[in-house]
Amino acid sequence: MVERSSKFLLIVVGSVCFMLILYQYVAPGVINFGSPHGYFTEEDEGDIFPTPDPHYVKKYYFPVKDLERTIDFQIKGEDVIVFLHIQKTGGTTFGRHLVQNVRLEVPCDCRPGQKKCTCYRPNRKETWLFSRFSTGWSCGLHADWTELTNCVPGVLNKKENKQKNLSQAHGDVRPAALLPMAAQTGDQLCSLDRAGLCQ
Repeated sequence: MVERSSKFLLIVVGSVCFMLILYQYVAPGVINFGSPHGYFTEEDEGDIFPTPDPHYVKKYYFPVKDLERTIDFQIKGEDVIVFLHIQKTGGTTFGRHLVQNVRLEVPCDCRPGQKKCTCYRPNRKETWLFSRFSTGWSCGLHADWTELTNCVPGVLNKKENKQKNLSQAHGDVRPAALLPMAAQTGDQLCSLDRAGLCQ
């Protein structure tokens, strides 16, 4: 009899706890044991955010001029966007959008079943985008800023020289100028000089 009543009591207590947790998910803040007025008092209605912690110190300051700067990207010129993928920040989705959803004069050619797309400039067969969705993992898997700045000029030079040799074999000579390049770093775009350093 004692065992049966303890099971019944356990079921009742468990059900009550489950209902309280469920109720907090459905209507959070309605049950407030510390305040008799409910979720908001009339004084708190205008101030949703509490006073900031006085011990909190901002680590990163972004000047307004950096946040609002614009870069003149010349897709028909020699500019190249280098996409730096930072893991767990939505970079894969953003990288896919760069090759699939950007409205360009000549959009990237993405064929079904292929992971890489060809993103050529409107006036010649040179790539304007250096990312895993356009050139593959040319600088290694999840290459960081240092690896990209050391690797990208060499990879682009190699591709340009290969195309130059093919065009010279057919009698068509064109300049092999590659830089300045643009580098995409999260939300920041900067131009790279010939040494691969951000300006």
